[in-house]
Amino acid sequence: MIRTLIATLAASAAMAATAAPAPVPATRGVVEKLWRLDCGTVHVNQLNAFSDTLAYPGKSRDLTASCYLIKDGPGYMLWDTGLPAGTRNAPNDPTKPMSPTLTKTLVEQLAEIGVKPEQIGLIGISHYHFDHTGQAADFPKAKLMIGAGDLEAARKDPEGLGKPLAPWLAAGAKVEGVTGDKDIFGDGSVVMLAFDGHTPGHHGLLVRLPKTGAVLLSGDVAHFHENLDSDGVPPFNVNRAESIGAMDRFRKLATNLKAVAIIQHDPRDIAKLPAFPKAAE
Repeated sequence: MIRTLIATLAASAAMAATAAPAPVPATRGVVEKLWRLDCGTVHVNQLNAFSDTLAYPGKSRDLTASCYLIKDGPGYMLWDTGLPAGTRNAPNDPTKPMSPTLTKTLVEQLAEIGVKPEQIGLIGISHYHFDHTGQAADFPKAKLMIGAGDLEAARKDPEGLGKPLAPWLAAGAKVEGVTGDKDIFGDGSVVMLAFDGHTPGHHGLLVRLPKTGAVLLSGDVAHFHENLDSDGVPPFNVNRAESIGAMDRFRKLATNLKAVAIIQHDPRDIAKLPAFPKAAE
């Protein structure tokens, strides 16, 4: 009886270990460079749109849309693709809670540093919202990596959430739905991190550089520092408890890795990386 019980417990433990998300790799591989790209601005005319406890009555704020280019040897990876080109030079509409605008496209910015769209071999998307997927289709030859829950939602809504990701929704497309953490290059240099709660498959990104060290990119784990510091949750997040857990994980990873922690939508974090066209190394 005891022997049978021990065997059962061992089998259960093995199954649990298999199902658990992979830990952040302890290895210390690095990539060469990281650029911060300008992917637009969202004029938030009603900041309570980002608080399910209505913490910001009467307040407004501009949030940035940030994208990132990673160079690993001869290859390039994009992290998020910003607002759609159709929002270029759009004026602020104060009657709307949020009003997006774009100044320069990703393709135009990449041209400034001599990178062609066909050189982008990999695109990582933090989640399916339009300000992160807007220009993805300009790089149809790249492989797409996105949270499995978000990929499933995009496939169910090809004319809505999935429209910016159309090149990767067809059968046989180069796409990977990521569950849990994902060590992209197998050496700990670039890791997609599961930050659940904002969308069904939301992720952030850890990038390790030879001089800068660890850089932690938030995705939308929080949109600005006040929300991160107070566990503030937007009403449009899919799971409140998971959102709070993701913010806690982000803060602790930043501390334990001594990382340059960047909230992608907070303009106060732009200066943490060199101004384009310079890159962090």
